[in-house]
Amino acid sequence: MNWNDRLVFCAQQKKGFVRFANQAPLRTAVLTACVSRLAGGMFHSIRELARSLSRLGVEVHVLAVRYDDTEDDPALWEPLVPRTFPRYGPAKFGFAPSLGQTLMKLDVDLVETHGLWMYPSVATLRWYRRTRRPYLVHPHGMLDAWALRHRGWKKRLALWLYEGAHLRHAACIRALTRAEADAMRAGGLRNPICQIPNGVEIPAAASGAPPPYAGSIPLQRKTVLYLGRVHPIKNLSSLLVAWAQVQQRGLPGHDDWALVVAGWGQNGYIEQLRAQAQETGLGQSVLFVGPLFGEAKAAALTHAAAFVLPSLSEGLPMAVLEAWAYGKPVLMTPECHLPEGFQAGAALRIETDPASIAQGLQRLFKMSSAELTEMGNRGRDLVAQRFSWDKVAAQMRAVYDWLLNRGPRPDCVETIGNSTR
Repeated sequence: MNWNDRLVFCAQQKKGFVRFANQAPLRTAVLTACVSRLAGGMFHSIRELARSLSRLGVEVHVLAVRYDDTEDDPALWEPLVPRTFPRYGPAKFGFAPSLGQTLMKLDVDLVETHGLWMYPSVATLRWYRRTRRPYLVHPHGMLDAWALRHRGWKKRLALWLYEGAHLRHAACIRALTRAEADAMRAGGLRNPICQIPNGVEIPAAASGAPPPYAGSIPLQRKTVLYLGRVHPIKNLSSLLVAWAQVQQRGLPGHDDWALVVAGWGQNGYIEQLRAQAQETGLGQSVLFVGPLFGEAKAAALTHAAAFVLPSLSEGLPMAVLEAWAYGKPVLMTPECHLPEGFQAGAALRIETDPASIAQGLQRLFKMSSAELTEMGNRGRDLVAQRFSWDKVAAQMRAVYDWLLNRGPRPDCVETIGNSTR
């Protein structure tokens, strides 16, 4: 809705709505377990949304749990200044009581919780019960069926203790995709749901050789890049099986390619994958280069010929959006919930089993350089049209205004039954 439409609506409703600049400042608190790059795609999506909202005049307070190995990363949030709070007990819960105490003292209009199953959910629920002000929940794919089954008994316990109430009382829940919204409804949630995707920054066109970075990525070979958290949900074990199948078949051109796994995770699981690669004789065709950030990450994306994400479950993967932003063709599963990528011809569809992944790799290897470039350009056009942060932030700001009775219900919000505000 443009400003003319908004003013017409306000006049028709006789509520005297005006532009954001003439309203009282909108203040929000963003609660998340981690403000570090080790949070993977969630770090980028939460940070960029908060910064984009700040540019729209929203006063944003970022509160997070403190982890000892991530204290340098809050500087990446500038001009915002995240506050981190000491953690007690198990890291996976992130109990930080001073975070909750600080939230109670802040005079904010609404709160956003990013992620589930951890202490920020408890802090938000307690804030709501004291203030009766609205809050939003951003599950980031954590209500997907696979995600709920993973360590399911712990999540069922959390739902009973606090997470169920946290979800039920939310004034609105954000779904990144239509599939995520459907999963929420299938799980019985009747809250208003706003369907707003993640965004991505589009880098300037690269020129010349990629900048130097740490790691041993073979510049003389075409690379299929995986970049992100190394976790069983990403299905990298099946990717390694598929890569071995393609190598063993000895198809023309397979020697021109290398698979690069760049990411972080539990050391034990990474070592399992390394051992799997060695046992299947992949040798130098598969490289584990560890986490890449900043210029190193940009260089890896610049040099890569293609990107792969064989995931079992995703909300809306930032890594795929970033690969498209760099003009790279993508191999991905339907579980990545980006069907528009297939529709636009920016991605090759693979299923989660090794045989299907191997077929996708073979299709990729047969493509000419011109075909790879054309597919990557379609991805870049797609993110420019549908996934810019300016568009995402504008949609979210409109949801805030609706929740605070400052504006009409945006088109991105769906309600059912008596959930209509």
